Amino acid sequence: MIRVLVADDQHLVRAGLSALLGAEPDIEVAGVAADGAEALTMARELVPDVACLDIRMPGRSGIEVARELCAPDADPQVPVLVLTTFDLDDYVFGALEAGASGFLLKDAAPETIVAAVRQVAAGQGTIDQTLTRRILQEFVHRRGLQPVTGRRVDELLTPREHEILMLLAQGMSNDDIARTLVVEVSTVKSHLARMLPKLGVQSRLQAVVWAYQNHVVTVPGPGA
Repeated sequence: MIRVLVADDQHLVRAGLSALLGAEPDIEVAGVAADGAEALTMARELVPDVACLDIRMPGRSGIEVARELCAPDADPQVPVLVLTTFDLDDYVFGALEAGASGFLLKDAAPETIVAAVRQVAAGQGTIDQTLTRRILQEFVHRRGLQPVTGRRVDELLTPREHEILMLLAQGMSNDDIARTLVVEVSTVKSHLARMLPKLGVQSRLQAVVWAYQNHVVTVPGPGA
């Protein structure tokens, strides 16, 4: 059972999202919060499998809460899925840099939101498809390279870790990667657990952004 915390300052959104997720046989709404401070407190107490956070909330924003819950030394660490009505770049970048595992617009189809919760709970990142190319282009072209650059990737990663990073960048799940490499899913997870700290990132999604940002892979063109 996937235990989810729903946090949004609008009552109708909280109720609607709770009803949507609670209707799924494998999802339980463990808690509901009306602001950022309450969301942070409940996440630490309940330790849900996924925290669904709104970006704009009174007291503390979803980005601030995500930064607390997703930090490498957070205890406990809670995977975050950000849901928002805003697709402004600074919000998207802020959520990803805070360590969020996913970012969706609230007008996404119900089945897309449910699938995203399952993906995040399974350790897989997700970004609204309408935002993906723009996000990658912005990271590559507008923002500077991180201290760990793509030129050092062969020094940082083992050949297998490099291979897994390339498959991640293609949007593959752990199961997809395991099938492609003919290994167990647990083996893929072990490689990821060792790889992420080497890249200085906190999530699969940040690893993919890192790969594009550091030109390990290239951003698909407009016709791709």
